[in-house]
Amino acid sequence: MNPPLVEIRNLVKTYTRGDQAVPVLRDISLNIERGDFISLMGPSGSGKSTLLNLIAGIDKPTAGILRIDGEDISKLTEGELADWRASNIGFIFQFYNLMPVLTAYENVELPLLLTNLSKAERRERIEMTLGMVGLTERMDHYPNELSGGQQQRVAIARAIVTDPTILVCDEPTGDLDKQSATDVLNMLKELNDRLGKTIIMVTHDAHAAEAARRMVHLEKGELLDG
Repeated sequence: MNPPLVEIRNLVKTYTRGDQAVPVLRDISLNIERGDFISLMGPSGSGKSTLLNLIAGIDKPTAGILRIDGEDISKLTEGELADWRASNIGFIFQFYNLMPVLTAYENVELPLLLTNLSKAERRERIEMTLGMVGLTERMDHYPNELSGGQQQRVAIARAIVTDPTILVCDEPTGDLDKQSATDVLNMLKELNDRLGKTIIMVTHDAHAAEAARRMVHLEKGELLDG
């Protein structure tokens, strides 16, 4: 039996505020299989974004084991963690985080500039990825020339262009109208179904959560199920 892609054991995250310890995650244990699509749900302050950031290597746990694809990333140095993120994680944010002075093409190219791909190889991959999200005709447009839904599709293309191991999505439909949100969720489902991408999505929206294969609920830093 293959080990889970993400293995979390007795994970604890505590922040220090002055001389006071503020627990955010308490003794979290969770497996995420390769090719899974899970939604992390819970009220504000439940710890779901903190858990997402730990899995993405943006933050480090206070205690416990966080093993991804067999590697305990909590043991990596900051430099090693940065390299690991670039190779393994694709980020999709609520507010797109696109560079306003760059075209859609140039925004998608950004993570590829850290690779050894030639300019021609980058172009081939960027055009293929923008085609996958239906934006071939918009690749020379700037973010302010695109709708919110189109900007989020550019962000999805940027997240998947490096073929990451995991897509982490923080409220990816939170700033979109109903139709654009549906389009983005359908795109995520297709990436999961057709390409087998492992997706971990934080959302407050019960409708958005239904796009996932599995829901995981957090309450006051504790896992209620999963």
